[in-house]
Amino acid sequence: MAKVACPYCYHRFPPSNLRFQCTGRPAPGRDKCRKVVDPERQRLTGYATAAWPTFAPPSSRLGRTPRRAPCPDCGTVSGIRACPVCHTPLPANFAEGNSPLIGVVGGKNAGKTVYTTVLVHELRHNIRRRFDADISFAGEPAGVGTAQWLERYEQALFDDRALFESTASSADGIRIPLVMQWRQPRLRFGREVHNTTTLSFYDAAGEDMTTQEFVNSQAYLTAADGMIVLLDPFQLPGVPDRIAVPDAGRRDTEPPINVLTRVTEMLRSSVGLSDRKRVDTPIAVVFSKIDAFFGMLGANHPLLRPSPTGPQYDEAGGQDTDEHLRALLAELGADDIDGHLRAHYQTFRYFAVSSLGAEPDYGRKQIDPAGVRPFRVDEPLLWLLSHFRIIERSRG
Repeated sequence: MAKVACPYCYHRFPPSNLRFQCTGRPAPGRDKCRKVVDPERQRLTGYATAAWPTFAPPSSRLGRTPRRAPCPDCGTVSGIRACPVCHTPLPANFAEGNSPLIGVVGGKNAGKTVYTTVLVHELRHNIRRRFDADISFAGEPAGVGTAQWLERYEQALFDDRALFESTASSADGIRIPLVMQWRQPRLRFGREVHNTTTLSFYDAAGEDMTTQEFVNSQAYLTAADGMIVLLDPFQLPGVPDRIAVPDAGRRDTEPPINVLTRVTEMLRSSVGLSDRKRVDTPIAVVFSKIDAFFGMLGANHPLLRPSPTGPQYDEAGGQDTDEHLRALLAELGADDIDGHLRAHYQTFRYFAVSSLGAEPDYGRKQIDPAGVRPFRVDEPLLWLLSHFRIIERSRG
């Protein structure tokens, strides 16, 4: 039986195992349920707020997953479905559409949290218009912790024009992910239909990638359907000879190949992958901070082409970017990255992005006075979504 993955705890299970959460409104003549702290939810997701209890639906002889079920304690009928493992309430249309989990990983100072903050801002303000899609936060945790830290980071970047501190390492491997729903119309057999996709983004701290033991403990990596791996281009061997690397880019760093190797080792060992096979998880390999290379590349370089604007992923443009970045890696003495990816992954692609659009003042932690001007931050995600056939690919 096909399985789905919970966007909060990353465990996979058959849709028929979905639980329900009580609504808190008892049936006539019945006592109201009480909110309690769910120990399993707290252990697996870090969520420690009291919530309505969850329950398993009555068994069905046909093996179908019901849309509603009565609470065995208070008798209320609920349509709020929940994960059978961590008991977190799930989006209304969960398990009815393609819902990939996207891991965002990379080494320390690779700019993951800035990238994730800007990407989600673009999703909610610009990409939704481009694709005529409704893109919004999903689930209870988004309204409790995730939206709060995202709002704080957006304020720092877009209003205060200031960089924030690095993401703190997650306690016991737990961090609340960003869970969003992407709903857009599509034509099928001449009729307009709406498909809903649940996207789960997990931003791991760079410190979490510094040892193989901690990488192995990150459950989301094993469950991820696709990954966005950010690599710090300041750490490529030939870069200091070509551009002025800021002092902040020289501290507490390591070669990008080390981070990539740890992730690969975990993906291979977690499924017991044979040495003869390659990892089938699609990997978007993203070189962040490309703004520092604008001068070196020159205004007419193909990597600095304008971003496409149509409601598809630009496949031809993506292939062109991939080829030019592969050549740049060889030029900068970092072709070991390409050799590693070719040896271990079935599907991967290179991307060059700038979350801010211009190089910041790293010493003063100040963004360019012109503000945040994202450069191609959406392309890694759109490539993955086109791989999962959630959006179309345009070959141009």
